[in-house]
Amino acid sequence: MTREQALELLKQNLYNQNLIKHCLAVESAMKNLARHFNEDEDKWGLVGLLHDIDYEKTKDNPSQHSIVGAQILEGLGLDKESCQAVRVHNEMHGLPLGTLMDKALFAVDPLTGLIVAATLVLPSKKITDLTTENVLNRFSEKSFAKGANREIIKKCEELLDIKLEDFIDITLKAMQTVNKDLGL
Repeated sequence: MTREQALELLKQNLYNQNLIKHCLAVESAMKNLARHFNEDEDKWGLVGLLHDIDYEKTKDNPSQHSIVGAQILEGLGLDKESCQAVRVHNEMHGLPLGTLMDKALFAVDPLTGLIVAATLVLPSKKITDLTTENVLNRFSEKSFAKGANREIIKKCEELLDIKLEDFIDITLKAMQTVNKDLGL
């Protein structure tokens, strides 16, 4: 599957523009993480782009989120490893994280939301003005962006052997490169 095909598929399944932007943010982060780990950037990027493909279909039944997405992608012939990463990224299932790609998607998904929230409270509302230090400060504020699960983000240290500060930096830099697509 090409990136263009994946993006078209995403737009056929997600209508909320903020969800599409979230998927674009995760795609950019996954590509940057793949580069960091010397993995396949295109493959990791596709997983990031498509990880929430079922979100609108399962919004009334969150226990099915990521299970349905993986089934959709399996039906389209996406490779087994990519489908598994999509399947296990929803912490609700408690499925084991096997591959490095599984672990990266699991930890980076909530971090992109924290970064967006930290951007939106800047006077400029521009992600290019956001620093890793800004995000770290917001990370410590438990009442800020409550939906961004800090425990999962912090697992980057044990799952990926990356310090939290470095994980945030890798993700932020990736998202800054697609700032126009994110509307930030």
